Amino acid sequence: MEKVNAIGRRKAAVARVYLTEGNGQIVINKRPLDVYFPSSILQYVVKQPLQTLEAEGKYDILVHLDGGGYKGQAEALRLAIARALVKINPEDKPALRAEGFMTRDARTVERKKPGQPKARKRFQFSKR
Repeated sequence: MEKVNAIGRRKAAVARVYLTEGNGQIVINKRPLDVYFPSSILQYVVKQPLQTLEAEGKYDILVHLDGGGYKGQAEALRLAIARALVKINPEDKPALRAEGFMTRDARTVERKKPGQPKARKRFQFSKR
C-alpha cells in the first residue's frame, strides 16, 4: 500500500493526513498524539474513525495541522482520517457515515457587521 492522503476542515482548522501501513503511530506536526493533544477527550475524538472500523494498530498517520483552536483541529483531523480510510476501502463509508464522521461541519464564526460591536450585539440605544 502506498501513501493515501486526505484533507479535513473544521472552523478555521485544516488537517492534511498521510496514511501508510504501520503499527498505529499518529504524528501531528512532528509530535506524538499524546503530546500534541494532552486531553484524553481530544485523543478519543481523533481516534473515533479508527475505533469504529477496528483499525487502530493498522496504519501510521502523519498529520500537518494548521489554524483554529485545539477542538477545531481535533475535529478536522477526525474528518481527514475518516476520508483517508474511505479512500483505502470504500466499503467502510456507510459505517463511518452512520457515526457522522464523513460530514463536514460547516459552522464557522459569523462576521462582525459595521456599526455594531460584534456580529449580533448592538450598541446601547438612547432615545434622548
